[in-house]
Amino acid sequence: MGTHKQYTGYRSYQYLEENLDYKSFTLAKEIGRVPSRQVALSPVEEQRVQELLAQHIAISMHDHPVVMPEDTSEIFEQKRRGRDFTGFAGLAASGLDCIFDNLMNGLCTITSQAGWKWNDVLHDLGMRLCDLAHQDFIIVCDGVRDIMGAHKTGRLALVPTLESATPIENELDRLDVLYGFGIRSMGIAYSEANALGSGLRESRDGGLTEFGRQGVRRMNKLGILIDAAHCGDQTTLDIITESERPIVISHAGARSLWNTRRLKPANVLEALAAKGGVLGIEAAPHTTLTEQHPRHNIESCMEHFEYAVKLIGIEHVGFGPDTMFGDHVGLHHAYAALFSIA
Repeated sequence: MGTHKQYTGYRSYQYLEENLDYKSFTLAKEIGRVPSRQVALSPVEEQRVQELLAQHIAISMHDHPVVMPEDTSEIFEQKRRGRDFTGFAGLAASGLDCIFDNLMNGLCTITSQAGWKWNDVLHDLGMRLCDLAHQDFIIVCDGVRDIMGAHKTGRLALVPTLESATPIENELDRLDVLYGFGIRSMGIAYSEANALGSGLRESRDGGLTEFGRQGVRRMNKLGILIDAAHCGDQTTLDIITESERPIVISHAGARSLWNTRRLKPANVLEALAAKGGVLGIEAAPHTTLTEQHPRHNIESCMEHFEYAVKLIGIEHVGFGPDTMFGDHVGLHHAYAALFSIA
């Protein structure tokens, strides 16, 4: 279906009354918040783009497709209330057939400023699924058949995803619970280490713990796609070795182009591809920079894409923009003093 989506105008929580059933916020624009940069195409090239979108499935490997408050100072209060607003109109305009929705995750600070609390994460997931149950454009994705069905019918498949297994604490069976609630993809660790392994923020990466190995095996059995985007290098290599199924690094880039732990070194990317995994190229601010393009833009992102394709092959490279509807830079500034959201 490509860009011809069957969206009829539903807005989040329209079945409720604003400022009676919930507090409303002035939200950022989903379309046209900032001027778009149009890539210059000839009529023939534009026609080819439309044909590709119509014939092939377009997937975002990592995003947070919710609408942020226009005033970034209101982000904290909105998150504490545990009610995010899905950007239905923006998603319909995107042409995507499937999106991995990473929910609030570390920003889920309903009861704790540190985030990642089990009850908060379930509250966030349940609230979003409740909203999605009241509309008919987005399909909550249970498997590949739903992605193919969304493409065929002009809808969008949404994969509920968590960026870290931190909320399971030391309870392995919580992975089963999360699968039961619809989670189909999950990271092992975020920037900070947890009971399973080390995040990329740690100065010493001890790799997967024994509990982490158990977690990888359980996720394989359940059918939860494993993501190592925020894991340290050794933890990522251990995950690739331990997992019987291909994993993803859903939103990152190549450290060879920009020396930061947020990006992955060549040996990790090669190990990922050797086991059938896929890298998603990040597009959030301050990540996929290069020496040629030290200011973040589409050229810097595409330089990472081209490098990765040459290194590990086109079949192992996709896109995980890690974007949202609103001021992404403002969000980072708002939370920088609280905890790492790298």
